[in-house]
Amino acid sequence: MPNRLLRIAPVIIATIILAACAGPSAGTAPQSFAPAARSMTTSRMAPDAKQQQSLLYVSSVLTNDVYVYSYPKGTLEGTLTGFSTPYGLCSDGAGNVWIVNDAVNEIVEYAHGGSTPIATLSDPNEYPEGCSVDPTTGNLAVTNFYSSSGSGSVAIYSKASGSPTLYADPDITNFRFCGYDDKGNLWADGANSSSQFAFAELPSGKSSLTTIPVQQTFEWPGGVQYDGKYVAVGDTDTGKVYRIQGKTGKVMQTVALGDATELNQFWIVLGSKGKSNMSQSRLLGPLESGSAVNLYPYPSAKFSKKIIQVSEPFGATVSSI
Repeated sequence: MPNRLLRIAPVIIATIILAACAGPSAGTAPQSFAPAARSMTTSRMAPDAKQQQSLLYVSSVLTNDVYVYSYPKGTLEGTLTGFSTPYGLCSDGAGNVWIVNDAVNEIVEYAHGGSTPIATLSDPNEYPEGCSVDPTTGNLAVTNFYSSSGSGSVAIYSKASGSPTLYADPDITNFRFCGYDDKGNLWADGANSSSQFAFAELPSGKSSLTTIPVQQTFEWPGGVQYDGKYVAVGDTDTGKVYRIQGKTGKVMQTVALGDATELNQFWIVLGSKGKSNMSQSRLLGPLESGSAVNLYPYPSAKFSKKIIQVSEPFGATVSSI
Protein backbone atom coordinates (compact mmCIF):
# COMPACT_ATOMS: atom_id res chain seq x y z
CA MET A 1 0.00 0.00 0.00
CA PRO A 2 1.29 3.49 -0.85
CA ASN A 3 1.55 4.92 2.66
CA ARG A 4 3.28 1.84 4.04
CA LEU A 5 5.89 2.03 1.29
CA LEU A 6 6.44 5.71 1.99
CA ARG A 7 7.02 4.95 5.67
CA ILE A 8 9.26 1.90 5.22
CA ALA A 9 11.35 3.20 2.31
CA PRO A 10 13.24 5.83 4.37
CA VAL A 11 14.12 3.15 6.95
CA ILE A 12 15.57 0.92 4.23
CA ILE A 13 17.46 3.83 2.66
CA ALA A 14 18.81 4.93 6.03
CA THR A 15 19.95 1.38 6.77
CA ILE A 16 21.81 1.19 3.44
CA ILE A 17 23.48 4.55 4.05
CA LEU A 18 24.53 3.59 7.58
CA ALA A 19 25.90 0.28 6.35
CA ALA A 20 27.90 2.03 3.63
CA CYS A 21 29.31 4.53 6.12
CA ALA A 22 30.22 1.76 8.51
CA GLY A 23 32.17 -0.21 6.06
CA PRO A 24 -16.57 17.77 20.80
CA SER A 25 -19.22 17.32 19.42
CA ALA A 26 -21.79 17.64 16.68
CA GLY A 27 -24.52 15.10 16.25
CA THR A 28 -25.93 15.71 12.78
CA ALA A 29 -24.41 14.49 9.55
CA PRO A 30 -22.89 16.76 6.87
CA GLN A 31 -25.06 17.05 3.81
CA SER A 32 -22.73 17.98 0.94
CA PHE A 33 -19.06 18.78 1.25
CA ALA A 34 -17.24 20.74 -1.45
CA PRO A 35 -14.18 19.21 -3.14
CA ALA A 36 -10.83 20.31 -1.74
CA ALA A 37 -9.17 23.20 -3.51
CA ARG A 38 -5.90 22.84 -5.42
CA SER A 39 -2.73 23.32 -3.41
CA MET A 40 -1.92 26.99 -2.73
CA THR A 41 1.35 28.66 -1.80
CA THR A 42 -0.16 30.64 1.08
CA SER A 43 -2.52 29.50 3.80
CA ARG A 44 -5.96 31.05 3.53
CA MET A 45 -9.01 30.95 5.76
CA ALA A 46 -12.49 32.40 5.34
CA PRO A 47 -13.13 35.47 7.55
CA ASP A 48 -15.93 33.68 9.42
CA ALA A 49 -14.00 30.45 10.04
CA LYS A 50 -13.13 31.34 13.64
CA GLN A 51 -16.83 31.83 14.40
CA GLN A 52 -17.81 28.36 13.16
CA GLN A 53 -18.66 26.16 16.13
CA SER A 54 -17.03 23.08 14.58
CA LEU A 55 -14.43 22.69 11.84
CA LEU A 56 -13.26 19.53 10.10
CA TYR A 57 -9.54 19.35 9.26
CA VAL A 58 -8.33 16.83 6.64
CA SER A 59 -4.69 16.26 5.66
CA SER A 60 -3.58 15.25 2.16
CA VAL A 61 -0.32 13.37 1.61
CA LEU A 62 -0.42 14.20 -2.10
CA THR A 63 -0.79 17.99 -1.97
CA ASN A 64 0.97 18.42 1.43
CA ASP A 65 -1.93 20.62 2.54
CA VAL A 66 -4.59 20.50 5.24
CA TYR A 67 -8.12 21.40 4.16
CA VAL A 68 -10.59 22.96 6.58
CA TYR A 69 -14.39 22.62 6.35
CA SER A 70 -17.28 23.83 8.45
CA TYR A 71 -18.90 20.93 10.25
CA PRO A 72 -21.58 19.71 9.82
CA LYS A 73 -22.57 22.19 7.08
CA GLY A 74 -19.65 21.24 4.86
CA THR A 75 -18.41 24.53 3.43
CA LEU A 76 -14.75 24.67 2.45
CA GLU A 77 -13.37 27.32 4.81
CA GLY A 78 -9.70 27.31 3.97
CA THR A 79 -6.42 25.59 3.16
CA LEU A 80 -3.34 25.39 5.37
CA THR A 81 -0.10 25.01 3.41
CA GLY A 82 3.65 24.75 3.88
CA PHE A 83 3.75 21.19 5.23
CA SER A 84 6.09 18.38 4.31
CA THR A 85 4.09 15.16 4.59
CA PRO A 86 1.28 16.04 7.02
CA TYR A 87 0.00 12.83 8.53
CA GLY A 88 -2.13 12.61 11.69
CA LEU A 89 -4.19 15.39 13.24
CA CYS A 90 -5.64 15.91 16.71
CA SER A 91 -7.50 18.66 18.58
CA ASP A 92 -7.82 19.73 22.20
CA GLY A 93 -10.70 20.94 24.36
CA ALA A 94 -10.10 24.56 23.38
CA GLY A 95 -10.40 23.78 19.68
CA ASN A 96 -6.70 24.09 18.90
CA VAL A 97 -5.46 21.67 16.23
CA TRP A 98 -2.11 19.88 16.08
CA ILE A 99 -0.76 18.73 12.71
CA VAL A 100 2.01 16.17 12.44
CA ASN A 101 4.63 17.44 9.96
CA ASP A 102 6.52 14.22 9.43
CA ALA A 103 9.34 14.94 6.98
CA VAL A 104 10.68 17.89 8.99
CA ASN A 105 10.30 16.24 12.42
CA GLU A 106 7.82 18.65 13.99
CA ILE A 107 4.25 19.12 15.17
CA VAL A 108 2.49 22.39 14.36
CA GLU A 109 -0.41 23.96 16.28
CA TYR A 110 -3.17 26.19 14.87
CA ALA A 111 -5.93 27.97 16.71
CA HIS A 112 -9.50 27.08 15.71
CA GLY A 113 -10.02 28.69 12.30
CA GLY A 114 -6.55 30.26 12.30
CA SER A 115 -4.32 30.47 9.22
CA THR A 116 -0.93 30.90 10.90
CA PRO A 117 0.74 28.57 13.42
CA ILE A 118 0.57 29.51 17.11
CA ALA A 119 3.21 26.95 18.16
CA THR A 120 5.70 24.54 16.64
CA LEU A 121 7.23 21.66 18.59
CA SER A 122 10.41 19.95 17.49
CA ASP A 123 10.54 16.14 17.41
CA PRO A 124 14.29 15.79 16.74
CA ASN A 125 15.45 12.77 14.75
CA GLU A 126 11.95 11.26 14.94
CA TYR A 127 9.35 10.76 12.21
CA PRO A 128 5.90 11.38 13.72
CA GLU A 129 2.68 9.89 12.44
CA GLY A 130 -0.12 10.48 14.96
CA CYS A 131 -1.01 12.57 17.99
CA SER A 132 -3.50 12.97 20.84
CA VAL A 133 -4.10 15.52 23.62
CA ASP A 134 -4.67 14.39 27.21
CA PRO A 135 -7.96 15.97 28.40
CA THR A 136 -6.83 15.74 32.05
CA THR A 137 -3.39 17.37 31.81
CA GLY A 138 -3.09 19.05 28.42
CA ASN A 139 -0.08 16.86 27.57
CA LEU A 140 0.48 16.14 23.89
CA ALA A 141 1.35 12.58 22.86
CA VAL A 142 2.99 11.93 19.49
CA THR A 143 3.61 8.52 17.94
CA ASN A 144 6.91 8.25 16.05
CA PHE A 145 6.95 5.63 13.32
CA TYR A 146 10.72 5.39 13.49
CA SER A 147 13.77 7.47 14.38
CA SER A 148 17.00 8.24 12.57
CA SER A 149 18.67 5.69 14.83
CA GLY A 150 16.12 2.88 14.60
CA SER A 151 12.79 2.00 16.23
CA GLY A 152 9.96 4.42 16.88
CA SER A 153 8.65 5.75 20.17
CA VAL A 154 5.89 7.70 21.89
CA ALA A 155 6.86 11.31 22.63
CA ILE A 156 5.07 13.13 25.46
CA TYR A 157 5.18 16.93 25.55
CA SER A 158 4.22 18.17 29.01
CA LYS A 159 1.47 20.79 28.68
CA ALA A 160 2.02 20.56 24.91
CA SER A 161 5.27 22.52 25.06
CA GLY A 162 9.03 22.20 25.38
CA SER A 163 11.04 19.08 24.63
CA PRO A 164 9.48 15.61 24.72
CA THR A 165 10.06 12.61 26.93
CA LEU A 166 10.38 9.50 24.77
CA TYR A 167 8.86 6.12 25.68
CA ALA A 168 9.89 2.95 23.88
CA ASP A 169 8.38 -0.53 23.88
CA PRO A 170 10.56 -3.53 22.94
CA ASP A 171 7.48 -5.17 21.41
CA ILE A 172 6.79 -2.27 19.04
CA THR A 173 9.24 -1.31 16.30
CA ASN A 174 7.03 1.19 14.48
CA PHE A 175 4.35 3.23 16.25
CA ARG A 176 1.42 4.50 14.21
CA PHE A 177 -1.38 6.18 16.18
CA CYS A 178 -2.45 6.96 19.73
CA GLY A 179 -5.41 8.18 21.75
CA TYR A 180 -6.07 9.30 25.33
CA ASP A 181 -9.13 8.25 27.25
CA ASP A 182 -11.02 10.50 29.68
CA LYS A 183 -8.85 9.32 32.61
CA GLY A 184 -5.54 10.29 31.00
CA ASN A 185 -4.52 6.77 29.98
CA LEU A 186 -2.82 6.66 26.59
CA TRP A 187 -3.28 3.86 24.07
CA ALA A 188 -1.02 3.34 21.04
CA ASP A 189 -0.74 0.83 18.22
CA GLY A 190 1.98 -0.11 15.82
CA ALA A 191 3.91 -3.04 14.39
CA ASN A 192 6.65 -5.28 15.73
CA SER A 193 9.84 -6.25 13.90
CA SER A 194 7.84 -8.79 11.88
CA SER A 195 5.26 -6.16 10.84
CA GLN A 196 2.63 -7.77 13.07
CA PHE A 197 0.13 -5.67 15.01
CA ALA A 198 1.05 -4.54 18.51
CA PHE A 199 -0.85 -2.54 21.13
CA ALA A 200 0.29 -0.78 24.29
CA GLU A 201 -0.88 1.44 27.14
CA LEU A 202 0.88 4.25 28.97
CA PRO A 203 -1.24 4.42 32.15
CA SER A 204 -1.89 7.83 33.63
CA GLY A 205 0.95 8.85 35.92
CA LYS A 206 3.18 5.93 34.91
CA SER A 207 6.59 6.08 33.26
CA SER A 208 6.61 3.03 30.99
CA LEU A 209 4.53 1.47 28.25
CA THR A 210 2.77 -1.83 28.87
CA THR A 211 2.20 -4.18 25.94
CA ILE A 212 -1.37 -5.50 25.83
CA PRO A 213 -2.10 -8.69 23.83
CA VAL A 214 -5.07 -8.38 21.48
CA GLN A 215 -6.69 -11.56 20.22
CA GLN A 216 -7.40 -10.18 16.77
CA THR A 217 -5.51 -10.34 13.48
CA PHE A 218 -4.73 -6.98 11.92
CA GLU A 219 -3.39 -6.52 8.41
CA TRP A 220 -1.87 -3.12 9.27
CA PRO A 221 -2.45 -0.92 12.34
CA GLY A 222 -4.75 2.06 11.85
CA GLY A 223 -6.21 4.92 13.87
CA VAL A 224 -6.68 4.90 17.65
CA GLN A 225 -9.33 6.92 19.51
CA TYR A 226 -11.26 6.53 22.75
CA ASP A 227 -14.96 6.49 21.87
CA GLY A 228 -16.40 7.15 25.30
CA LYS A 229 -16.53 3.50 26.33
CA TYR A 230 -13.89 1.52 24.46
CA VAL A 231 -10.68 2.17 22.55
CA ALA A 232 -11.46 2.21 18.83
CA VAL A 233 -8.56 0.75 16.83
CA GLY A 234 -8.62 0.57 13.06
CA ASP A 235 -7.20 -1.88 10.56
CA THR A 236 -5.95 0.21 7.66
CA ASP A 237 -6.18 -2.58 5.07
CA THR A 238 -9.51 -4.19 5.93
CA GLY A 239 -11.48 -1.05 6.77
CA LYS A 240 -12.59 -2.48 10.10
CA VAL A 241 -12.57 -0.68 13.45
CA TYR A 242 -12.36 -2.81 16.60
CA ARG A 243 -13.79 -1.54 19.88
CA ILE A 244 -11.29 -2.86 22.41
CA GLN A 245 -11.47 -3.00 26.18
CA GLY A 246 -8.15 -1.27 26.70
CA LYS A 247 -6.95 -2.88 29.94
CA THR A 248 -7.57 -6.45 28.78
CA GLY A 249 -7.21 -6.19 25.01
CA LYS A 250 -10.55 -7.93 24.52
CA VAL A 251 -12.40 -7.03 21.32
CA MET A 252 -15.93 -6.05 22.35
CA GLN A 253 -17.30 -5.19 18.90
CA THR A 254 -16.20 -5.18 15.27
CA VAL A 255 -17.33 -2.18 13.24
CA ALA A 256 -17.11 -3.18 9.58
CA LEU A 257 -16.78 -0.22 7.20
CA GLY A 258 -17.48 -2.28 4.12
CA ASP A 259 -16.41 0.20 1.45
CA ALA A 260 -13.35 1.53 3.28
CA THR A 261 -10.00 1.27 1.50
CA GLU A 262 -6.72 2.33 3.09
CA LEU A 263 -8.24 3.87 6.20
CA ASN A 264 -5.48 5.48 8.23
CA GLN A 265 -6.39 8.01 10.94
CA PHE A 266 -10.16 8.30 11.36
CA TRP A 267 -12.03 10.64 13.71
CA ILE A 268 -15.10 9.84 15.82
CA VAL A 269 -17.53 12.67 16.61
CA LEU A 270 -19.67 11.73 19.59
CA GLY A 271 -23.36 12.55 19.66
CA SER A 272 -24.67 15.78 21.17
CA LYS A 273 -25.02 14.11 24.58
CA GLY A 274 -21.57 12.52 24.45
CA LYS A 275 -20.99 8.87 25.20
CA SER A 276 -24.58 8.41 26.46
CA ASN A 277 -25.90 9.19 22.99
CA MET A 278 -23.87 6.91 20.73
CA SER A 279 -26.73 6.63 18.27
CA GLN A 280 -25.90 10.10 16.96
CA SER A 281 -22.14 9.51 16.81
CA ARG A 282 -20.34 9.58 13.47
CA LEU A 283 -17.02 8.27 12.19
CA LEU A 284 -15.19 10.31 9.57
CA GLY A 285 -12.98 8.04 7.50
CA PRO A 286 -10.32 9.45 5.15
CA LEU A 287 -9.73 6.79 2.48
CA GLU A 288 -6.29 7.43 1.03
CA SER A 289 -6.49 5.23 -2.05
CA GLY A 290 -10.11 6.22 -2.63
CA SER A 291 -9.40 9.97 -2.54
CA ALA A 292 -12.47 10.52 -0.40
CA VAL A 293 -13.65 11.07 3.15
CA ASN A 294 -16.66 8.93 4.02
CA LEU A 295 -19.12 9.43 6.84
CA TYR A 296 -20.41 6.43 8.83
CA PRO A 297 -22.88 6.17 11.70
CA TYR A 298 -20.93 4.88 14.69
CA PRO A 299 -20.79 2.19 15.87
CA SER A 300 -23.50 0.68 13.68
CA ALA A 301 -21.87 1.59 10.32
CA LYS A 302 -25.12 0.65 8.58
CA PHE A 303 -24.38 2.91 5.62
CA SER A 304 -21.77 5.35 4.37
CA LYS A 305 -21.81 8.66 2.57
CA LYS A 306 -19.00 10.17 0.53
CA ILE A 307 -18.74 13.71 1.85
CA ILE A 308 -15.40 15.01 0.57
CA GLN A 309 -13.37 14.47 -2.57
CA VAL A 310 -9.71 15.17 -1.78
CA SER A 311 -6.51 13.71 -3.18
CA GLU A 312 -5.09 10.98 -0.93
CA PRO A 313 -6.52 12.08 2.44
CA PHE A 314 -4.67 10.65 5.43
CA GLY A 315 -5.93 12.07 8.73
CA ALA A 316 -8.89 13.97 10.12
CA THR A 317 -9.95 15.78 13.26
CA VAL A 318 -12.89 17.94 14.28
CA SER A 319 -12.15 21.12 16.23
CA SER A 320 -15.01 22.53 18.34
CA ILE A 321 -15.33 25.70 20.40
